[in-house]
Amino acid sequence: MSVAGLSEAADTGKLSLSGYIKVKGGDRSAFGRLAFFALVLLLTGTAGLSLTVGASDLNFVQLWSYWLGGEDMPLRHTVILWDIRMPRMVLGIMVGASLASAGASMQGLFRNPLADPGIVGVSAGAALFAIIAIILGDTLLSPLQSLLGIYMLPLFAFFGGVFNTLLLYIIATRRGQTSVATMLLAGIAIGALMGAVSGYLIFISNDQQLRDLTFWSMGSLAGANWVKIQSILPFVFLALSVLPFTAHGLNALMLGDHQARHMGVPIQKLKRLTIASIALAVGASVAVTGGIGFIGLVVPHLLRLLIGPDHRYLLPASALLGAVLLLLADMVARTVAAPASLPIGIVMSAIGGPFFLFLLLRSKRDMML
Repeated sequence: MSVAGLSEAADTGKLSLSGYIKVKGGDRSAFGRLAFFALVLLLTGTAGLSLTVGASDLNFVQLWSYWLGGEDMPLRHTVILWDIRMPRMVLGIMVGASLASAGASMQGLFRNPLADPGIVGVSAGAALFAIIAIILGDTLLSPLQSLLGIYMLPLFAFFGGVFNTLLLYIIATRRGQTSVATMLLAGIAIGALMGAVSGYLIFISNDQQLRDLTFWSMGSLAGANWVKIQSILPFVFLALSVLPFTAHGLNALMLGDHQARHMGVPIQKLKRLTIASIALAVGASVAVTGGIGFIGLVVPHLLRLLIGPDHRYLLPASALLGAVLLLLADMVARTVAAPASLPIGIVMSAIGGPFFLFLLLRSKRDMML
């Protein structure tokens, strides 16, 4: 079924996301498990490769000789590996897994494969509250800054993500059915409003805050360090631990709210838990890396084509592939403009923008047939 067909069916309440994929060959559970282990191996290799890519002279051959040859690593290479590349790799895995899992969960919640935290404005809400924490943390919010410390930024971003997700769900959902057109248009409108407030706050910021926010808004892993990882680790761990437990409920929800309720699924509890987990994942990611879009759109879409719509396999597979995709994009960002590091948000926009246009053009073509 086409994206256009899905959108029309979702608007009329006649079809859910389960109709988006025509499962060939019956049950894909075995293939889903195989894909999971393959993605684990792929992520391991990609993570190792990311430690050898960069502007410095620490390359794969040298790193291999240090680890296997028993040679002592020079202090300069030790600093590059453990203080720059290692935290950057770890943060890339955490953020990529969080954004992809959030995208897969949001698509299941809205029963539409076009839902994405960046496109529908969830990331904009998280970004706005993060900007508030950055600009006002030393003035009006200084008591909170003293109380929460390094956890203030991800907490604010979390509440921004929750606010926007709830607002979007309320606007786009009527009688248990989510309108795709309303969801996309409301997401654009909400994102524009949040962007306007963010722009005003950036306008009144000082020069140092302005430089930091300009680079932060484009999305980057360049500032990765162990303190940032520590600040978002509880939020990412909680979100990625909770989301797999929503898999059965999201599978039932694909049949519609009424059918899922008759199957014994606590609909409202499931929705609240999913929304909170999405906001945790997106908010924590936006807080430390800025705006990195399209991972939540591209990764789940590709995996549905490969392993089907079963969230028991889709959610963990999305986390793994999202981490792989972000690490690959980061390696491109580090090398394409070396010795400078290109903002990773630019790289992901270059990948995700054409992909989203492809979906829209295919939708238009199918509507004309």
